[in-house]
Amino acid sequence: MTDENKSVSSGNGAGGNAAADRASAPIAGSTGAVAAAGTDAAPTGAVAAGAAGAGGSGRSPPAAAGGGRPAGPPQPQPLHGTALTIGTIALSLATFMNVLDTSIANVSIPAISGDLGVSPDQGTWVITSFGVANAISLPLTGWLTRTFGQVKLFIWSMTLFTIASFLCALAPSLTLLILFRVLQGAVAGPMMPLSQALLLSSYPKAKAGAALGMWSITTLVAPVVGPVLGGWITDNISWPWIFYINVPVGIIAIAATWIIYRSRETPTMHLPIDKIGLFLLVLWVGALQVMLDKGKDLDWFGSGQIITLAIVAVVGFVIFLIWELTEEHPVVDLSLFSRRNFAVSTIAMLMAYGLFFGNVVLLPLWLQQYMGYTATLAGLVLAPVGIFAIFLTPVVARFTGKADPRVFVTVAFGVFALVLFMRQHFNTDATLGTLLVPTLVQGIAMPFFFIPLISLSLSGLAPERIPAASGLFNFARITAGSFGTSITTTLWDRRATLHHSQLVEHLTGADPASSQALATLQAGGLGQQQSYGVLNRLVDQQAFMLSADDIFYVSGILFLALIAVIWLAKPEKGGGGAASKEAASGAH
Repeated sequence: MTDENKSVSSGNGAGGNAAADRASAPIAGSTGAVAAAGTDAAPTGAVAAGAAGAGGSGRSPPAAAGGGRPAGPPQPQPLHGTALTIGTIALSLATFMNVLDTSIANVSIPAISGDLGVSPDQGTWVITSFGVANAISLPLTGWLTRTFGQVKLFIWSMTLFTIASFLCALAPSLTLLILFRVLQGAVAGPMMPLSQALLLSSYPKAKAGAALGMWSITTLVAPVVGPVLGGWITDNISWPWIFYINVPVGIIAIAATWIIYRSRETPTMHLPIDKIGLFLLVLWVGALQVMLDKGKDLDWFGSGQIITLAIVAVVGFVIFLIWELTEEHPVVDLSLFSRRNFAVSTIAMLMAYGLFFGNVVLLPLWLQQYMGYTATLAGLVLAPVGIFAIFLTPVVARFTGKADPRVFVTVAFGVFALVLFMRQHFNTDATLGTLLVPTLVQGIAMPFFFIPLISLSLSGLAPERIPAASGLFNFARITAGSFGTSITTTLWDRRATLHHSQLVEHLTGADPASSQALATLQAGGLGQQQSYGVLNRLVDQQAFMLSADDIFYVSGILFLALIAVIWLAKPEKGGGGAASKEAASGAH
């Protein structure tokens, strides 16, 4: 989802404007973010009698004696010792591999396009195809889990993901590469929710928060490593190796997961396939994702293609809602939004992650296009965000069940706003150290953002509904990332055009600064047109910095406003972490 920003041309050269010395550096953060899941586990072949399908509806199972939670099949005990260690590592590797692939290819698009003989705009379909397929498969996680079982679905997803990665590396043409990326994205959807669900089933319910924390660390580190690793591989080896590296990791994760979890399969149900609902989901989500990824390149609603996609997405979405809310066995359980905590936390994630990810995308764009950074160096600038995140994640996870998750999310939004306001004052002379300070501070917000929102989204849900909730929550996150990227990069370009025109208004032949700058350049051996070109590049650089300043300032204000949204939720007694423990309880 990268976009090439076009420089705004001007016939005039430029000198300095005091306002133009302000610069901006977008937030460095984790691209992949944290998926939410947690579900029930049961012996292989067990059937949840009468339970609602994760993606559908049905009657509740008989209530337990004494009016407690409905009785279910006997659950496997938590893992211990070596089995727990190996299982945790295997699930973490699978999650790491999955999240890594959401960002590792972004910095390699120019190299991929060049090798395959296509334009960079065509090359971005390598990213778009993965995102569309991944977004479609995520809401289906609950239904697929009930149909095939957690372990079987997870093993097959990892296997196909590994095979698709190998085929991506071997692809001799863009068409085949896109085809294999579609397969890779489709099977990647269930991997993150299921990895968390299996991890929760591996730990005692009292340690559900710690398990969630360890899982979150993996999802925080991978997006940071992705651009660094992708840039280094592209610069020093060749782009196919960004896919080849998945193969050994995938094989190890598949083998270990099968050995540890093959006897811990969950209940399955034979539910009718909601074919119409599935078709509508593919239709509107596919149209929406393509519209968001290609809108900026095609000038948005100045393009007939974008208008068509928008109409298909809106009409398809409306029909999808009507159908799913009236279907007896819907492919996506939209009734989850009747739960206050789930609805509020999902909306908060949708809005906050859109702001967060949109600003994250700007950093490598700015560094590589206007600051002369290589892909590797631009990736390294992102690295410090993981320092505080890694150390604070276990702490936040430990106290999530004891404290109000709304307080934690408030802290996260406040820190995000602070970081954005810090970046608002950067200028084009920003040093590496200057860039790293806000990046380091942002790491404080990461665990306070993801872990409490995950717990809050699960708060009060019965274990059998958690797979569907996880899929919808992650779908909202990924869709928000697409919206954030499209809106931010479009505004960046348009505000830069405005600032460019304002800057050149002050540059005339009578302006001493302009005359002196042109004279200096021409004295250095440049011709008149060459001198104008150099100064125009300087104006572009300042204009895009001022544009980023605007985006950072408004984003910071919006993060502060979002604090009010999260307080609309009402966590279950015992804190939002009770949800994680409830999920874990259903897993044992």
